[in-house]
Amino acid sequence: MPAPTRFALAAALALAPLPATAAEVNLYTTREPGLIRPLLDAFTESSGVVVNTIFLKDGLLERVAAEGASSPADLLMTVDIGNLVDIADRGLTQPATSPVLEAAIPANLRAADGAWHALSLRARTVYADKDLGLTAITYEELADPKWKGQICIRAGQHPYNVSLIAAYIAHHGEAAAETWLKGVKANLARRAGGGDRDVARDIMAGICRIGVGNSYYVGLMRSGKGGPDQQKWADAIRMVLPTFASGGTQVNVSGAAVARHAPHRAEAVKLLEFLVSPEAQAIYARANYEYPVVAGAAVDPLIAEYGDLKPDTLDLVAVARHRKAASQLAERVGFDD
Repeated sequence: MPAPTRFALAAALALAPLPATAAEVNLYTTREPGLIRPLLDAFTESSGVVVNTIFLKDGLLERVAAEGASSPADLLMTVDIGNLVDIADRGLTQPATSPVLEAAIPANLRAADGAWHALSLRARTVYADKDLGLTAITYEELADPKWKGQICIRAGQHPYNVSLIAAYIAHHGEAAAETWLKGVKANLARRAGGGDRDVARDIMAGICRIGVGNSYYVGLMRSGKGGPDQQKWADAIRMVLPTFASGGTQVNVSGAAVARHAPHRAEAVKLLEFLVSPEAQAIYARANYEYPVVAGAAVDPLIAEYGDLKPDTLDLVAVARHRKAASQLAERVGFDD
């Protein structure tokens, strides 16, 4: 190649714009990789935004707080309303609102200032021996003496049950909640403990006739993902969607918040908006048998057959504020003793 041509080519290359760096977003999450990965892959495919993910079993709040203003985190994703409220209360989030989020997520399932947003729901349900033919029950009825020696439940200090007790306090007050919790304890067939799937196992074994467990475990057991034994446990029960006498079914959430010092704020909001899209809500329902947060989104058939979920309309933040009282109440009545 003649020298002038080589020089012209070199000059042209020097003046050419460099390839644009791919857009990215940094996600810190306590959700299991197997659940969240399909959502993130779908987001990247549809948006071109690369998701850099840090999976944490626990300690999300502590890590972000320790990183301070230099934290690379853009979006914080976790489960349980208490965790979301704690992160916001520590000043680790920033408001993130958009017409998409406001249209998709009911007001009681997101912070008023946009500090956090719920993305999926799990209901605190009753598992019942199929032979009972039970199709409806209230949470209040769990303390009815007719169930004496017939109820199984995991520890009262577990976050799932602390949230349920907190919701009961929000509905009825602390004094009534104490009377109720003593009644539930008196009805236990065995010491409170184990996991929600153990409740189904013990119902099949005849140790108890009803129990309390989260909705998504029923889908996981019925799907066969937990093995053939768990399928048998699920086959022995019917899931009932209980309600409060003056409300709906108690729900907890998975959710996310834009980090206070997010270096890629726009991409974080874009990811939040994707997570409440029909595509993402279907993945939530299919991958972990959670209820979609968006009204009208499809529910997986393995749990949809038990009826339509009518979530309690109590403000979740107000419920979360009762967690400390709920934990102290469980301790006071010796629920786990």
